[in-house]
Amino acid sequence: MRRWWWLAVLALFALACNAAGTLNLSTRPTATPVVIVATPTPLPAEALQAVDVEEQVFINIYDRVSPSVVHITSRSQVFDFFRGPVPSEGTGSGFVLDMEGRIVTNNHVIANAEEVEVVLADGTSAAARVIGADAYYDLAVLQISVAPTHLHPVELGSSADLHVGQRVLAIGNPFGLDRTLTTGVISALGRTIERENGPALGEAIQTDAAINPGNSGGPLLDSRGRVIGVNTAIQSPSGGSVGIGFAVPVDIVKRVVPELIAQGRYPHPTLGFDSYELTYEITPSPDGPQKGLLIIQVAPGGPADQAGLRAATVRRDARGRPVLTGGDILIAVDGRPVATRDDLTIYLESHKRVGDQVQLTVVRGNQTLILTATLAERG
Repeated sequence: MRRWWWLAVLALFALACNAAGTLNLSTRPTATPVVIVATPTPLPAEALQAVDVEEQVFINIYDRVSPSVVHITSRSQVFDFFRGPVPSEGTGSGFVLDMEGRIVTNNHVIANAEEVEVVLADGTSAAARVIGADAYYDLAVLQISVAPTHLHPVELGSSADLHVGQRVLAIGNPFGLDRTLTTGVISALGRTIERENGPALGEAIQTDAAINPGNSGGPLLDSRGRVIGVNTAIQSPSGGSVGIGFAVPVDIVKRVVPELIAQGRYPHPTLGFDSYELTYEITPSPDGPQKGLLIIQVAPGGPADQAGLRAATVRRDARGRPVLTGGDILIAVDGRPVATRDDLTIYLESHKRVGDQVQLTVVRGNQTLILTATLAERG
């Protein structure tokens, strides 16, 4: 028994020695890891020069043009079923056109307003009256009376020589945030803005510069600070900017605004007829034109009537449904194909004025005729 006891003591002693040896090995100092921090080499000054130049351009444009941008508030009363007449208020942007105190903005900013207030960049507030407005081009001109020292007119540029990819800037009051600057490029030219009420607006500038509610009526600028358009609409499922905004080109502004100032309205050209669109609204004849406008009504004494256009005859079938027979089909104006009413409207608005002549290519039966019409003012 004593022998086994000594053997157990010896075994425990051996295990202790081995454990001590292992402990000595494991407590050996651990090497400190070396952390290497990579520090980027600063770019040379010449590489940053282009960035500095662009920033200075933006800063300079904002300093020069933002005093020209105004905040517009329109007020009216709307009828509530439960509360009766209640006040309604909307805001937008505009810019000083001249030293006479005229302000350019969008028609929809001030439409149906009973009271319009303009706040200038220096905080000066003034009541404004509408001296002219046009719903088709969504343009309006306001008049305010303030001291000339408060007025800083913009410089109007040209939209005829714009290019996709060109740098642009927008200044306005999105969501009431006064004189906010956004930048971008021209995304496309000659866009058509489809509208729920009324004909489409053509020749619009598309930009990805952020445009939000409240930017309407503000200027779209080129890299020299010249106005090249009036911001008017966005395409957005959410109601905020998704990078698709539209502006009315400044060349249209130059054509329309003087008429608004002189007579309070802009005379729009018309041919004086009603029509159906082939393919879209009426099935074309297999042996006739597949696209064009079938004339269904001609205004007596109007341009189409004087040019000799003939409208279709309407009769009723056995079920009382209207059946159209005959009628000229307009397929081109001044040699440009016409497939829809919007095609016709956009061409006349963009290229013609009241009193101008146009050449109409029409198909009558199995004949193709060229007729001349003088444009009248749309009523």
